[in-house]
Amino acid sequence: MARNSEKAMTTLARWRAAHIDGNKEKERRPYLATECNDLNKAEKWRRQIIGEVSRKVAQIQNAGLGEFKLRDLNDDINKLLREKGHWEDRILELGGPEYRKIGPKMLDHQGKEVPGNRGYKYFGAAKDLPGVRELFQQAPPAPTRKTRSELMKNIDADYYGYRDEDDGMLVPLELEHEKKARAQKVVEWKARKEAILRGEAVPSTATGEDRDIYSVREDSDEEMEPSSTEISDVIPQFIAHVPVPSQKEVEEALVQRKKMELLQRYASEALQAEEENVKKLLGVSD
Repeated sequence: MARNSEKAMTTLARWRAAHIDGNKEKERRPYLATECNDLNKAEKWRRQIIGEVSRKVAQIQNAGLGEFKLRDLNDDINKLLREKGHWEDRILELGGPEYRKIGPKMLDHQGKEVPGNRGYKYFGAAKDLPGVRELFQQAPPAPTRKTRSELMKNIDADYYGYRDEDDGMLVPLELEHEKKARAQKVVEWKARKEAILRGEAVPSTATGEDRDIYSVREDSDEEMEPSSTEISDVIPQFIAHVPVPSQKEVEEALVQRKKMELLQRYASEALQAEEENVKKLLGVSD
């Protein structure tokens, strides 16, 4: 005797099941949510849309579908999400619950929204398509310029090095380096002295290297005064071909000129003429 599972797989059983399903009229989802006036049916269509979105989201995870198929699937998902929103609004109008607040947000958060294009989202492998990846790459923020007060916050005594010796490490290092430098200079000085004694080097007095710049001699003031020959060598000599008045003659001429200006300003012509006559009679000239 055949088992029930084997009977169900017979050709007659499959044909009968297909014939029964074909006689049933499938109810189609209304194109507009406003055409539905039954709350139960509205919730049914909403659940149907959620199922379609879940299937398409699972399909779009496959990056091997190709660019065009991925773009079509992404468009279908966005279209179904908009349609789901319309049905949720219709359910609220018919007295049902507000799914936008109490419903799960998992489907909405699976996609990534493009900056500047509110509402359209990319799911799965569609986010890595050419031209889409660049939309999500945000430019790095420009470095903020610090104000003067912010820069001065970190400036203290340590910044200028005033407390470098407080740790007790710098001073011993400097003393050690100073001892080495002094010892090296002493060795060089002794070697130079020996070379001078052997005649291999010029004495430092001739070159002026060992001269004491702080010593002052008694005749230093005399040496500071340049001689006439040195001045003549530095200042060029000029020969005057016309008589040059002395300083006293120049002063007398200036005083006489000032007197004439005062007379012309404050004395009348008659007074000046009378003064001239008196001078002539007395034989006095300017």
